[in-house]
Amino acid sequence: MEFMPTKTIISSSYKENQHWFGINYNMNIYKGCCHGCIYCDSRSNCYQIIEFDRVRIKENSTDIIKKDLKSKRNKGVVGTGAMSDPYNPFEKKYKLTREALKLINENRFGISIATKSDLITRDIDILKKIQSHSPTLIKMTITTYDDELCKKIERNVCPTSDRLKAIKQLSDNGIYVGVLLIPVLPFINDNEENIRNIIKSAYEYGAKFVFSYGLGVTLRQNQREYYFEQLRRIFPNQELDKKYIETYGESYENRSRNYDHLLKVFKEECEKYNLLYNMKDIIYDYKRVYEKTQISWF
Repeated sequence: MEFMPTKTIISSSYKENQHWFGINYNMNIYKGCCHGCIYCDSRSNCYQIIEFDRVRIKENSTDIIKKDLKSKRNKGVVGTGAMSDPYNPFEKKYKLTREALKLINENRFGISIATKSDLITRDIDILKKIQSHSPTLIKMTITTYDDELCKKIERNVCPTSDRLKAIKQLSDNGIYVGVLLIPVLPFINDNEENIRNIIKSAYEYGAKFVFSYGLGVTLRQNQREYYFEQLRRIFPNQELDKKYIETYGESYENRSRNYDHLLKVFKEECEKYNLLYNMKDIIYDYKRVYEKTQISWF
């Protein structure tokens, strides 16, 4: 394991991001991710993460996070998981995300976590403490209902069935949790059956929301070539890379060809099960108790 020096871990400026779950600060303890998801945009050159699949740890992260939180004039929701999963396999040993959550609780900040790992259930005790005083939001990424397909496109992380069990465990403990249905891969999982099954399962396992964006996948720079290479490896003889090139060229956004139909199905299914799916509604719902009882918190 490589430890890399850093001066700060939690972003400095306070700004409520209405486009991404109303978070106020960003936090990344780990750099890189070894979950092996073939579609991860964080692999793109613009993020300047060399050897993205190799995880590195920001040195003295607990002490730095403690200092960062103490320096904030405004309380807010700390978001983590956008660039690298905070519950990668190394977290089981090093427990750095857990230590960060303890500090977030002690300093009475909120938390928003995106992950694909059921390891998050280990920290339910701290998440319950944070939620007792500040907004708490867990987003479990689920891209396919099919465990076998999941093992191919997200090969080093727990399968969908285990993520659903984690959602239920979080929900049963009163934690506000939902599903990120991102990305939807054209020619692979962009079908009505997959959308319906994920939303139905989200409801059955206690999720509050299902959020999706674009019903497609973003591809740019070196990530595009990496993705095509993986498609050739996983789906030999299907020429999926050629289908992408013929359909989308070099477009950054690669929406499903069935976008309009799938969007209609997505909305109808969420409404059928009374699951939130609009960003503004999700933000309002998980923060509303605190807005009423702790106006000064904001």
